[in-house]
Amino acid sequence: MAHTAMSGYGTTPGDDPLQTAVWRLRSRACWVDAVALLPADTAAGSLQRAALLVERCLYTEQGWADAEDALRGAEALAHSDSERGAAACERGYLAYASTLHGVRDRTDEARAALGRAAALIPPGVTQRALLDFRRGLLAENLASSPQAARAAYRRAHTAAAEASDSLLLSFTWRHLAGLALRDGELAEARHGFAESLRLREELGYLVGTAPALASLADAEVEPEASRLRDEARRLFQLLGGVPTWLARQLGVVKDAS
Repeated sequence: MAHTAMSGYGTTPGDDPLQTAVWRLRSRACWVDAVALLPADTAAGSLQRAALLVERCLYTEQGWADAEDALRGAEALAHSDSERGAAACERGYLAYASTLHGVRDRTDEARAALGRAAALIPPGVTQRALLDFRRGLLAENLASSPQAARAAYRRAHTAAAEASDSLLLSFTWRHLAGLALRDGELAEARHGFAESLRLREELGYLVGTAPALASLADAEVEPEASRLRDEARRLFQLLGGVPTWLARQLGVVKDAS
């Protein structure tokens, strides 16, 4: 899964050393190095490889062909409904990222793939929380339906809390807060953004910390807002300008050299 921070995935003490190494690389935007550690000949390994490369596309706007290749490999190795559902979820997320970044409009593909995942992943299982979150992203950013997005985010938020999935919770907190800010609910937005930032700092999710700082800054007043943006810019530059889309929010001019 692309957004998983439960026991067994490298984010808690006692996890598999391989998953711990993968998490450390992923959290520092070293997706290709993380993928190199994982097997490509098993369903679980190929799916995790694909998820990492899809996430790389979303954060860097690069590596689309690599993600497509990895995803096709994961789809070929998927045999159970759970595996096929997870692969469909990643397929929908890649199509979403492509549309969001203006590479190619794949809205219909994203909707169909996430719908297929919903048919394969029953309510109540762990994977469903991630799927609900991604359906919320589609509703908010591609369908311009904040009400549907809020409902999907809340389902994902509740399930993530029950599963102690701290990373997914950091995403649901942030996106629910974004909708609150859009509605002028500053206190609710500030609380959600602060919770998202706290979780990401606790997890050491460095690549996601700058966006969390920038989002919280949007709900704060001066001088705290400027302090948060300065810290976000420092982390953004430390990671070599990743995530790329944060440059616009922070007013960072890209190096043309």
